[in-house]
Amino acid sequence: MPQTIGIPKETYAGEKRVATAPDTVEKLIKLGFSVTVESGAGDGASFFDDAFTNAGAKVVSSAAELWSASDIVFKVREPEMREVALMKAGQTLISFIWPAQNPDLMKALAERKVTVLAMDCVPRLLSRAQKMDALTSMAGIGGYRAVIEAANAFGRYFNGQITAAGKIPPAKVFIAGAGVAGLAAIGTAAGLGAIVRANDTRAEVADQVKSLGGEFVKVEYEEEGSGGGGYAKVMSEGFQKAQREMYAKQAKDVDIIITTALIPGKPAPKLITAEMVASMKPGSVIVDMAAERGGNCELTEADKAVVKHGVTIIGYTDLASRLAKQSSTLYATNLFRLTEELCKAKDGQIVVNMEDDAIRGFTVIKDGEITWPAPPLKLPAPPAPKAAIAPVPVKEKSVVAKVFGALTLPIVAVALFVLIGLYAPPAFIGHFTVFVLAVFVGYMVVWNVTPALHTPLMSVTNAISSIITIGALIQIAPQVAPGIARPDELIRWIAIVGIALTSINMFGGFAVTRRMLMMFRK
Repeated sequence: MPQTIGIPKETYAGEKRVATAPDTVEKLIKLGFSVTVESGAGDGASFFDDAFTNAGAKVVSSAAELWSASDIVFKVREPEMREVALMKAGQTLISFIWPAQNPDLMKALAERKVTVLAMDCVPRLLSRAQKMDALTSMAGIGGYRAVIEAANAFGRYFNGQITAAGKIPPAKVFIAGAGVAGLAAIGTAAGLGAIVRANDTRAEVADQVKSLGGEFVKVEYEEEGSGGGGYAKVMSEGFQKAQREMYAKQAKDVDIIITTALIPGKPAPKLITAEMVASMKPGSVIVDMAAERGGNCELTEADKAVVKHGVTIIGYTDLASRLAKQSSTLYATNLFRLTEELCKAKDGQIVVNMEDDAIRGFTVIKDGEITWPAPPLKLPAPPAPKAAIAPVPVKEKSVVAKVFGALTLPIVAVALFVLIGLYAPPAFIGHFTVFVLAVFVGYMVVWNVTPALHTPLMSVTNAISSIITIGALIQIAPQVAPGIARPDELIRWIAIVGIALTSINMFGGFAVTRRMLMMFRK
């Protein structure tokens, strides 16, 4: 008998997301499950009851009815205690749990003899688990929304402009932390025209920052900052001191600061002090994306936008929820990919295989037994370094040998041209001269073109090269020059085919060139 997946309405104040979408319901049904949705669960994300009904789900009127009828429950936020009381033994809950921050919740869930899979514990180092990584999905949306909130609170344009009333300088944005959320914020702010700077303890993300249009600001202190699971680690006091000095300098110069720093299982590190806030220009904005875990700014107030020292400090904890339809769609996809892993037989029954590293990683409670934290992943050992090969000593060439080597090619070329000039027929000399000049001019034209345009250049060159169709036209012409025999039928038909092919080459080449050049236009 297929299991029933239940989608309750989120009870957290202000939460608009829902754990599935109508399109995903259809996919879950194809896996063999039946789906039940609490009435109004998707209203905040513009997924209304009739859309779920049309997708094949059953809509029930109350939370009690839904929890009672469901074998598996999909949620966004961790359940409240009143929801835990509705759970039954053997049920499976899949949602964000944050086990390190919620020990009482973990204990209560274990007492209900249920199985719990925490979406915040996905082993991100496993490549096949990335399709289930809801943290990344939500962080990307949060980073985008953080910039939008900053733009809303900021009193000027992000991009610089020159108007009749005067020149408007671009906004300067500093982003602390270049993880998924930080990179999304960098791309969004740069796209709006701001001058973007960013910092992260992990030096390897510098290239990613630059690729999105930002400038990586390095802390003048050498220390490796990569932690486990794709997160940053707690840095030494020496590094933190140097980092605070750099942040203090940036705070005085920039207009907007967006902080994203989080360390799993620990309060958010304090990066922006009250003194730094006081040093910022009046009208500046701070968006603290770590507000839910204590905040990266000392003056942040969770779920509020406050003004301190003339600076607006935004501590909203529902940034992803403020783009509810988009975030619900992505989260629903993450849950569907997880369900595919749990139900490989496509028979409407999930199997929580504790031997599977990916599934074991985010299974925090199994049949009432707390299994969190998961054991460390057994990653394959890096390949052994190859033995160094001693370099073969290169004998230094003499000056005479270097001069002779440099002159060999020009001497051969001159000799070849002299032989051609002495013995080749006059008609050939004319054609050969045109050929040499064409090669030289073509080389210089291509050499001076920006490498990014080489592909469209080659396509238009390909089209122009179809001038060879003239030869085919001559072959099928009704009149030929005096003294030249008419071609036989085989040559005539070959010429016709040649014209057809070169026509495709010609018009296709120009069409491809046009489409490629459109890619370079804004």
